Amino acid sequence: QVQLVESGGGLVQAGGSLRLSCTDSGSTFSVNAMGWYRQAPGKQRELVASISVGSKTTYGDSVKGRFTISRDNAKNIVYLQMSNLKPEDTAVYYCNLDWTRQGVRPWGQGTQVTVSS
Repeated sequence: QVQLVESGGGLVQAGGSLRLSCTDSGSTFSVNAMGWYRQAPGKQRELVASISVGSKTTYGDSVKGRFTISRDNAKNIVYLQMSNLKPEDTAVYYCNLDWTRQGVRPWGQGTQVTVSS
C-alpha cells in the first residue's frame, strides 16, 4: 500500500525554524503535484504550500515568505522548510497530493509542530 510518512516536527520557540520531510512510497511521486497541509485543533485541514511536477510553488497567505516547499524526485521526498515560526503555526502537518489538482491518498500520521511564544 502506498504510504506517505511525515517527519521533522517538534517543539520550537517563536522565531525558530524546522524542516519537515515527507517520503512517498509510491511509484508515481515524480508525476504528481504535492502539497503540505496542516490541521490545528478545532480547525479544518488547510493547504499551506504546494509544488507542481515542474517545481512551481504556491503558498497560503499566512505562510508566504516564511515557508519553502521543495521536492527531490530521485528520493521521493517533499520538504517544507519553515522559518520565523509563530504560535499560530502550531498544528499537525501532513503531506499529500495537491488536492486542488486531484484526489488525495489516504492520509499519513502527520507530524506535530508546536511553536511556543
